[in-house]
Amino acid sequence: MNPFKVREILAAVVCAAIGAIPVFAQGGVTSTKQGQGGSVVKGAAGTEGRTDGGNLEHCAAPMAAMAVVEPQDTVLVALSHYNLRSPVGLIRMMIQQSNCFIVVERGVGMSNMMQERALANGGELRQNSNMGGGQMVAADFVLTPSVVFSENNAGGVGGAVGGLLGHKAAAATAVAGGVKFKEAQTSMLVADSRSGVQVAAAEGSTKKADLAAGGAFFGGGAGAAVGGYGNTNEGKIITAALMDNYNKIVTVVRNDPALQRNVGSLKQEAAAGAVKHTGPGFADGDVLLPKIANVKLMAQPADTAKAVATLGRADELVVIGAEKDGYINVQGANGSGWVKIVLVQKR
Repeated sequence: MNPFKVREILAAVVCAAIGAIPVFAQGGVTSTKQGQGGSVVKGAAGTEGRTDGGNLEHCAAPMAAMAVVEPQDTVLVALSHYNLRSPVGLIRMMIQQSNCFIVVERGVGMSNMMQERALANGGELRQNSNMGGGQMVAADFVLTPSVVFSENNAGGVGGAVGGLLGHKAAAATAVAGGVKFKEAQTSMLVADSRSGVQVAAAEGSTKKADLAAGGAFFGGGAGAAVGGYGNTNEGKIITAALMDNYNKIVTVVRNDPALQRNVGSLKQEAAAGAVKHTGPGFADGDVLLPKIANVKLMAQPADTAKAVATLGRADELVVIGAEKDGYINVQGANGSGWVKIVLVQKR
C-alpha cells in the first residue's frame, strides 16, 4: 500500500479513537484536565506571597499548621522505578503557595534544627542567638501522601491501530508513536496531631494523552533520563494528581470551621522567631516550682510592682495565663500573680 495512504488511514483511526478532536488544537486532547488531568507545580512562595501557583486553591489566611510526612517505603520504591524521589518537597511547596496552612519542618531538616539547639545548649553559639525553648510552632495536622496508582499505558489505542492495519503496525507506530493515556491517582490523609484522629481524606487523579513518539508532548527524551517531577512523563502526571488531591483537602478544611486553628500569617510566624524568649514556653495548667528560695510573686509583670508573696523552693505554682515581659501569670497557695520565668521550672 502507498505509504501516504497508510498515514491517511492511521490519522482517521486515531481521530476516531479520541473522538475526532484535533490533537494539536489549543485545549485539545494533549492538554491536562483537572480531576482527569492537572498542571505541574511551579513558581515560588515566601513571606511576601507567591509567584505563579497555577491552579492551586488559595486562602486569604492560613487555617492551621501542617506537617507533611514521607509516604510509606513501598510508595517510595514504586516511585523510584520511574526515577522519581519523594513528593514531599512538591507538596510542601504547594501548601506554602496556597497560603492555606503554615508548613512546619518535620522532615530531614528537623535533625539539623535539633543540632543547632544542641550547640546552643552546649554554649557553642554566640549570645543572643535566640535558640531558647518553646519557640517551635506545633503541627495541628499531619498530612500523609500516597501514590496509589500509576500506569504508562492505560487504555492506549496504539495497539488497536496496529491491529487494524495488520502487518502495517510497525509503520503505524513510526508515524504516530501510538496514543497512550497516562494516569495517576494519589491519596492524602490528614490526622489531628493532638488526638490522632483522621479528620480529612481525599484522592487526586490525572489523565493525559501522549500522542508523540518518544514522549515529545511530555518533555521526554534526554530530560527523562535525568529523572524528576518536572521533566518526566510520570513525574508531571503524578504532580498534577497531587495538586488535584491537595485542592480537595483545602476544600474539606475550609468548609469545616471546627478544623480551623488559631495561627498567624506566615509573615507573623516567621517574625516571631526574631523575638527573644527568656525561657521555655509554659502551657496553662503546668505546675512550676521556684529554682531558688525567696522568689517574689508580683502583682504585675514588672520588677517595680508590689510583691504579693515570697516563695520557698517547695511552693507549687499553677500557670493560669500568658507570658509577658519575662514573667508568667501563676496561681499559688498565697494568691495569684506574676513570677519571673527564669526563676521557675516545671515540676
